[in-house]
Amino acid sequence: MSTLPFADWMAATQNRVETALANSLPGADNIPARLHDAMRYATLGGGKRVRPLLAFAAGELTGAAADKLDVVACAVEMIHAYSLVHDDMPCMDDDVLRRGRPTCHVEYDEPTALLVGDSLQTMAFELLASQSLGERQLEMIALLAHASGSRGMAGGQAIDLASVGKPLNQPELELMHALKTGALIRAAVLLGALAGQPLSAEERNNLDRFAKRAGLLFQVVDDILDCTASTATLGKTAGKDEAADKPTYVSLLGLDAARAYADELRSDALDALTIFGERAARLTQLADFICHRQF
Repeated sequence: MSTLPFADWMAATQNRVETALANSLPGADNIPARLHDAMRYATLGGGKRVRPLLAFAAGELTGAAADKLDVVACAVEMIHAYSLVHDDMPCMDDDVLRRGRPTCHVEYDEPTALLVGDSLQTMAFELLASQSLGERQLEMIALLAHASGSRGMAGGQAIDLASVGKPLNQPELELMHALKTGALIRAAVLLGALAGQPLSAEERNNLDRFAKRAGLLFQVVDDILDCTASTATLGKTAGKDEAADKPTYVSLLGLDAARAYADELRSDALDALTIFGERAARLTQLADFICHRQF
């Protein structure tokens, strides 16, 4: 395991992923230049890269090679970037700010933004399919596809859109976010692990439990920040969910109870990692980062 302090490891991994993404995306001067420029605009130069960080941390747990983790991290981040571009469009959440700058459809136009999302999604699978990732490569492709589709991220967004103005109970809210946010976070963890040495069935189950708890934790904290942090801090429009009358953990539980639930999810996530000992140090640190982040 790397002996770097967590903040240094995180910065080094973020920089590595940024370089890998920049090298994987078509150059802005490649035809069609405007589409490729917009793809780079939507993907590069912003974001916490939580999903790539989780992939690298899980890969460290199984001894995965860094070049394989580059591929996995880029594929997951391209799916995430595509989802943000589409979510921000007027037909979805209709937002004008993302990562502290104009959203893709505002900076370019709606048809270009639609094509950016389409292109990033297909490029993610092109990456996973075209690089040598080992004997579980087909499993990895299927895992990302499932996490991205109607039984994962896209399905969660559909439930989200259908739930505006409607009260949801906690199990219904958790199902929505297990799909919309949690599925891709879970995929990042499992893909990173699959790039390395095989895990036992018990280890795989525990890692899966960690990934699910971490995904839900991320969303609970996101809901808390949406009503407590400023637009300048978040880099996106603060209070958007409340203004749109969307169900959140804060609207359902109240702010104090939502914070207590976040602490509970963090504890559950960390408990799932005890089987791995020191090999899970980076995943432990990331769970703490997700829980206590300020933006």
